[in-house]
Amino acid sequence: MILFVFEGRKREPNLFRAIECLFFKGRQHIVCSFDNNIYELYRKLKEFDDSGDIVSILMEKYSGRDDSPFPDNARSSDFSEIYLIFDYDFHNKNISLDNMNLQISEMLETFDNETANGKLYINYPMVEAIRYTKRLPDAAFYTYTVSRRQCWEMSFKKLADEFSDYKSLDFLTLNEHRSATESEIASRTANWELLQKQNIIKANFLCTGSLSMPESKETVSQKEIYNAQLHDYVLSKDCVSILSAFPLFLYEYFPNPIRP
Repeated sequence: MILFVFEGRKREPNLFRAIECLFFKGRQHIVCSFDNNIYELYRKLKEFDDSGDIVSILMEKYSGRDDSPFPDNARSSDFSEIYLIFDYDFHNKNISLDNMNLQISEMLETFDNETANGKLYINYPMVEAIRYTKRLPDAAFYTYTVSRRQCWEMSFKKLADEFSDYKSLDFLTLNEHRSATESEIASRTANWELLQKQNIIKANFLCTGSLSMPESKETVSQKEIYNAQLHDYVLSKDCVSILSAFPLFLYEYFPNPIRP
């Protein structure tokens, strides 16, 4: 069984419902919201003596709750793969930037294998990065950045809303209250593939300077992307290069990469 752990309770699961319908048919999985940021997850890990057992942490969180996604007899060993998608959220004022970066670095070391502790994917700066695009395909996407000051002065969600040609996530999501039509499925699949391609190319540009598809998936690993963000943007310019975790997850998960 596969476990997907998301930071939020609404936006990420809503996006995943479309991914589930379009790409994950027939795969048995559980979707769980941590309902807090990555820095709180780090704190909980420390309480567990760095065991990195994300399933135990989540099962403790949901213990006795009616909305628990876990079966009563669930165990960590029931999950063959674990994926976590969280926000960098570098404009969080409750923690210093140095401390944030230390914690992210340690988390990427802990959660670097989906068949062990789990595999962590990071949105820069937040999940709304997935909507920070003009009409697809967007040839200028690789140039888009946002500063911490901009995120302090205006929420990144609002920045994305004002910037994007898409005024909601409807260009990616499917209506959960009815079955999708063939036309809707074709349209959403095409949009996800375009988003995937431009995020992958941007990730490769971050890591290698080449505005092309990477030579290998390892070239744009989460660690490589984070190190590039830190060196070229966060520490030197107090900004991040806007990048969504969902397309990078899809790229790594499926064996056949999208071609240029």
